[in-house]
Amino acid sequence: MSGPKEGIPPDRAPGEHVSPDRAPLATVLAANAISVTGNSLTLIGVPWFALDTTGSPGKAGLVAFCAAAPVVVSAIVGGPVIDRIGRRRISVASDLVCALALAAIPLLHRAGLLEFWMLCALMAVTGLFHAPGETARSVLIPDLARLAGTPLARAASLFDAVSRGARMTGAALAGVLVAVLGADTVLLLDAGTFGLSALLVLVGLRGLPAAAPSRDPAPFSLSAYRAELREGYTFVLRSRLILGIILLVMVTNGLSQGWSSVLLPVHARENLGGPAALGLLVSVFGGCALLGALAYGAVGHRFPRRAVLAGGFLLCGAPPYVMAALTDTTAPLLVVMAAGGFGAGVLNPILTTVKYEVVPDELRTRVAGVSTAGVLLATPLGGLAAGQLVEGTGLTAALLAFGGVYFLATLAPMVFPSWRTMEASARAEPVSSSEPSRPVPAPAPGASPPRR
Repeated sequence: MSGPKEGIPPDRAPGEHVSPDRAPLATVLAANAISVTGNSLTLIGVPWFALDTTGSPGKAGLVAFCAAAPVVVSAIVGGPVIDRIGRRRISVASDLVCALALAAIPLLHRAGLLEFWMLCALMAVTGLFHAPGETARSVLIPDLARLAGTPLARAASLFDAVSRGARMTGAALAGVLVAVLGADTVLLLDAGTFGLSALLVLVGLRGLPAAAPSRDPAPFSLSAYRAELREGYTFVLRSRLILGIILLVMVTNGLSQGWSSVLLPVHARENLGGPAALGLLVSVFGGCALLGALAYGAVGHRFPRRAVLAGGFLLCGAPPYVMAALTDTTAPLLVVMAAGGFGAGVLNPILTTVKYEVVPDELRTRVAGVSTAGVLLATPLGGLAAGQLVEGTGLTAALLAFGGVYFLATLAPMVFPSWRTMEASARAEPVSSSEPSRPVPAPAPGASPPRR
């Protein structure tokens, strides 16, 4: 027998009136905000720590590669695991492991025991466990929106806006804290944010059906596990729009990883005066992205999705790279980062809303895992390529090369016809699948959220 419908308390009938319960949605928003704040500390603290301790952009890029590659592995195989173990348990365990791994870096360094391979290994652990926790929280949003009586588009925009605001705050804090306290202390603070996020989810989502393990799952076997993975991949591969979005975001995420982990930190160290300028630039980008997400949540539904998406990608893509290559002062780059941040803010609300509209509830976690794996596939190579390119050709040439590739990639929504079907998902009914063990029918057009 099937259990109660997700998002509806087990003691209520599906048609019975239920008072809105906003506490679980608020809990996930708060936990994600704290976790993203910690990610911003990592975004600045780890590259700066690697540059300080090794002095090599190439080694900094290798650290970024070690952090990003396991994310792809865990995303590829993690969807069915999240469903079986439970979204709440996965989120808590993920944050706790990341907290321990990040805390070990400065502690080993202060004890004089940290080797470069240890730094790479610990960052690999954080990458392996971070993606499942993030996926587990994000796929809860439709259920929590229903429980709170909040429209899905508004909840998706709010989820992204809160993340953007946290990223802005975390980056500003990281820039100042790295300059004042040092990168190793910032990593300890980062570990604390993961621990607090785990505590919030542990307490705040207790007893929530949507966060619990699957009811009456089939006995585990490799063949059943492969079948569950195949359902997610089949759903994704049958939509040209989904494939187009995943490919575009895969390329741009790889380029963005090179920018955030190597190109911008090296530029800040050599030309802009240090980590305070780096924190200012990242926080302004995040703050304007927050404004973009809020603006889209308020009025974005009035405009064509494809045009807004293309404009957002063009603003946040090539211009920062080109401006950084042409100037060694902070002010011009700050203006370009502000405009790019606003453009980036509209991306996740659009793509996340489209995905939620068309993916059936029972496949949501599996499709999210496939999407996450796809959009992160090039991320490990971004930092590695950027580090090698800086050492081989110089910073300016590397910035222009990355910016040129970014510009070409972001022309896709205006060039390929499959992107025109993005508007149809706003009018389409969500695809349902009452027998998820069988091959999934071709889906209506959908989307996978970028990881920016």
